[in-house]
Amino acid sequence: MTLNPDKYEPVRLEYYSSKLYVSQDIRGQDKSYKDLKRSYQIALLVNEPIYEDDVFVHNFIYFDEENGVSLGGRSYIIVIELAKLEQIAKKPVAEMTALERWAVFFRYTPDKEKRELVNEVIKFEEGIAMAGQVLLNISKDERERARLTSEYKYAVDLQSKMVDAGRAGETKRALVIARNMMVDGEPVDKIMRYTELTRDEIESLLI
Repeated sequence: MTLNPDKYEPVRLEYYSSKLYVSQDIRGQDKSYKDLKRSYQIALLVNEPIYEDDVFVHNFIYFDEENGVSLGGRSYIIVIELAKLEQIAKKPVAEMTALERWAVFFRYTPDKEKRELVNEVIKFEEGIAMAGQVLLNISKDERERARLTSEYKYAVDLQSKMVDAGRAGETKRALVIARNMMVDGEPVDKIMRYTELTRDEIESLLI
């Protein structure tokens, strides 16, 4: 679950999906690629949607967009944007799909004003109640594995944000240099060599 996804969220999802898939051990004389299980990276995005449409669930697989052919692999990324549930939450629970009820449960469980709605969803969707019990009874090893995974994700997320902030600062300084070189009449190719900016970034200064 991500409260405030940033612009790198799609790449982040792909990274952890790949990590999940390749963590399967198929070494051994009796193992082959056919023994790989399906892996699902399910992302619950809470406060900010990342896709500009009204669809709250997107399912991604490896796909040849140009020829319309699926790779037919076994790794999936499912993105659920909880910020798009306002209208769905107004529907009668009985008219919601199972997926909509799950999404409403995750989105509004912390909201005291939606407690009645959440309780109705739990009563209607037996799987949600069962999932809650499973979470209460997971083993110590599973908790530790989840804790380590969470710590790893936090460290990588923090590192990525720090690097991005540094690059933003470097780009800002490079743009200042490029602007000064343009004032001095230097050609774009020379400015590109000195600043490592792209031609589009430099030419955008002319606008």
